[in-house]
Amino acid sequence: MNITVLGAGTWGTALTILLNSNKHKVTLWSAIEKEISAMAADRSRIRNLPGAVMPEEVKLTTDIEEALSGEKDIIVMAVASIYARKTAALIAPMIKKGQIIVNVAKGIEEKSLLTLTEVISDEIKQAEVCVLSGPTHAEEVSVHIPSTIVAGSHSKEAAEKIQDAFMNDYFRVYTSPDVLGIELGGSLKNVIALAAGIADGLGYGDNTKAALMTRGIAEITRLGIKMGGHPETFSGLSGMGDLMVTCTSNHSRNRNAGYLLGQGKSCEAALSLIGQTVEGVYCAKAALALSKKFDVSMPIVEQVCMVLFEDKPAIEAVHDLFTRDKKAEHSSLSW
Repeated sequence: MNITVLGAGTWGTALTILLNSNKHKVTLWSAIEKEISAMAADRSRIRNLPGAVMPEEVKLTTDIEEALSGEKDIIVMAVASIYARKTAALIAPMIKKGQIIVNVAKGIEEKSLLTLTEVISDEIKQAEVCVLSGPTHAEEVSVHIPSTIVAGSHSKEAAEKIQDAFMNDYFRVYTSPDVLGIELGGSLKNVIALAAGIADGLGYGDNTKAALMTRGIAEITRLGIKMGGHPETFSGLSGMGDLMVTCTSNHSRNRNAGYLLGQGKSCEAALSLIGQTVEGVYCAKAALALSKKFDVSMPIVEQVCMVLFEDKPAIEAVHDLFTRDKKAEHSSLSW
C-alpha cells in the first residue's frame, strides 16, 4: 500500500517503521522541520526511541503537498490531540472522497468535547475516519516487541484494510465497529494514569494502584456506556488493556507526569520535565466536563483535575477519594 503518516512524534515514527517493515511505501511528514532534519541526518539515532532505525526507503518531508501527493491507500493521523483540528483543516482540501484516515492519537477536544475522529470528520467530511488504539508503547513497537491493538471503523471493509496494513508477526491487530468506545477508552485512561503516577509519587504501593486502576475503569465504563460505547470495549484492548500498560509502565508519560505531581511538582514543572506531550493533562478538563454533561460520577477524574488545575495537594486528593460516602461496588446487583 501507499501510506502517509502525519506526525513524526514517537508513535507516528514507530508506526512508520512498522509499516515499512510490512513492505508498504511510506512517507513520514512533520510540520516541525528539526524533527525531519534530525531524522534525515542520522536514521539510526531517533529521539526518544532507543534502538529504533528509520529505514532509508521511507520518504521524510515537511512539505504537506508532497506528503499527500498521489493516491494514498491510508493516511495516518499521528499528531498530538491539541493539533488535530488544525492539521485536519490544513489537509482537508487535498483529501479525496472516501479516503481512509486512521487517527492514532488519544484525546478529547476540550472546547467541543469531541473525540479526535469526530474532530477530523468535522473538518474533512468527505473522508472515512477510523481509529487505531490499544496498549502499544512506541518504544516497544519500534523494536518489534510483540503487541496488540484494535482498529475501529464504522465500515468492516475499512477496519479490515487497516488490519491488513498494520498486522504482522509481532503486531496483532483486531477489528471493532465501536469507534466511540475505543477512543473514549484510549483517551480517558490517560487521566487515570496520572492518578496512578501520583500514587507512586506519594510512595503508596501496589494496593493503591490496583484500586485506582479498577475504580478508574469503572469510571471510564460508566461514562462510555452513557455516551453510546459498548461494555465489551472497555474490558478489551483499548479499555482495560491500555489502562494497565499506561498506569504501570515507565514508558508512560502520563504515569511519569503523575509521579512528579505526587512528589510535589506543579503541573507546569512536571510537563517541562517530561518534555513530551502528556495527553492526560489536555484530556482531564474535557473528561470532567463530559462527566457533568452525562451526569456520570467520576471522582478520580475530579480529584486529578483539582491537583492539575487548582493546586490541590496530591495527598489531600487521595484522602478525599478514600473518605467519600460508603457505596456498594456494583449498584446493579441485588441482595
